Amino acid sequence: MSALADAAMDRKPVAGWTHNFYRYPARFSPRFAAAAIESFSKRWELILDPYMGGGTAVVEGVAAGRNVVGNDLNSLAAFITRVKLAKLSFAESLALRNWATNTVPNFSYHMDVEDLESFVDPVKTKNLSLARARFIKKAVAAALASIAELATQNSRDFAKCVVLRVSQWALDGRSRHTPLNDFRNKLSSTAQEMLESARTFAEQTRRSQGHATILNMDAARLPESPVFGSGKQKVSLVVTSPPYPGVHVLYHRWQVDGRRETPAPYWIAGCNDGQGAAFYNFGDRRETAADTYFSKSLLTLKSVRRVMRDGGHIVQLVAFNRPDEQLPRYLENMRAAGFAEVKTGNDRIWREVPNRKWHATFVGKTHSSNEVVLVHEAV
Repeated sequence: MSALADAAMDRKPVAGWTHNFYRYPARFSPRFAAAAIESFSKRWELILDPYMGGGTAVVEGVAAGRNVVGNDLNSLAAFITRVKLAKLSFAESLALRNWATNTVPNFSYHMDVEDLESFVDPVKTKNLSLARARFIKKAVAAALASIAELATQNSRDFAKCVVLRVSQWALDGRSRHTPLNDFRNKLSSTAQEMLESARTFAEQTRRSQGHATILNMDAARLPESPVFGSGKQKVSLVVTSPPYPGVHVLYHRWQVDGRRETPAPYWIAGCNDGQGAAFYNFGDRRETAADTYFSKSLLTLKSVRRVMRDGGHIVQLVAFNRPDEQLPRYLENMRAAGFAEVKTGNDRIWREVPNRKWHATFVGKTHSSNEVVLVHEAV
């Protein structure tokens, strides 16, 4: 448990493998995920993250030689995690390097609007016509048009993720307009960095022989999935960070030009959206009692327990905006779902959350700025 506690307190920026392919909201420390995997599982055992977000635990599990199932309700999370795990062929890597070196520098504001029209989704580009965003919107459309020329789906998805990461840098929360030249330079250098990270991670997975299956579904339906539907595979370890009660996280939007929300990530990644924030957060943040959250949470926890073996462990990082009230309710949900808490010492491990972007940060320091490590055994 000491290794897990040390890892939980780690405040270093997220880094390593392919973790920086995208800054998914509320991502947790790779060191924490790695420590949990090392402490509570063995090589070849099956690991699950039912709310995988940006895929931190999935990537670390594969690197450690585990078989991993990653799931998320958000199609953007599934897209990002698949790209993080992608193995590019020599030809695909070469084509992507050529795209970054020779095609990206030629993007221009002066490209014909009609040529780009088919690459712009009017619904998913909402608020990108605002002053600080409209020029980057055209540059992104030009980037997407060039990506269509790449030969394989694998390479096209990788390039989309490059554009996604750089567009997030250029648009999300920016107080001023990003010049086109800065966007192009960042796109080119980021592509090269991500290709090197992908190469290094691919070498590690060849050594470890870890494997991952990515699902995009409601965690409450996991027992019905192709992976678990037969009942033959059972999970030994769950490592996850579920949605937090009373804490509003923008899993599905960026904020542009004075915090106007845009679903642009879904446009760039080519994913479906259409859901409000409550869909991804287990309930509306305006619901003071968070009853909807706890009802939904219990359903998913029961489903997670159904796909686990007896004696398996679930390791979680959870935050609450009113911990005195909500932590006991969450622990009662865990008991009702079939889990018994495993003590991590005399006191639970609490950590201050570094560099996370959620609603609580806009209203000052709150209880939801802190997470607690919960370890339970399936009984």
